[in-house]
Amino acid sequence: MPLQSARPSHRENRRRRGRRTQRQILRDVMLSAAECATWLTLRELSCLTRFGEASISAQLRHLRKPAFGAFLVEKRVREAVPGRPEQTGAVWEYRIGQRRARLRAARKRRS
Repeated sequence: MPLQSARPSHRENRRRRGRRTQRQILRDVMLSAAECATWLTLRELSCLTRFGEASISAQLRHLRKPAFGAFLVEKRVREAVPGRPEQTGAVWEYRIGQRRARLRAARKRRS
């Protein structure tokens, strides 16, 4: 018989307090940006949410999974901005689109 802790876990505390997870917050920010047809970089998302860029990247991968919404997460290289020589290398920007299940259903209807 496993021992049960007298203290609730971190997740249980969050659930009880009604606090949203990082993934939920990021999803809502990305959906709001999608309504405006806006692409966002990891740095811009970090400034908006105060989460780390690596963590945001991981959450974007999670949003692709069926358990977390099966969103279509698109990425592309942002074109260099004239007059900003400090930008070296590729800067990726992201947006989320329709859920994959809806896309598959739409493709089936077309064929």
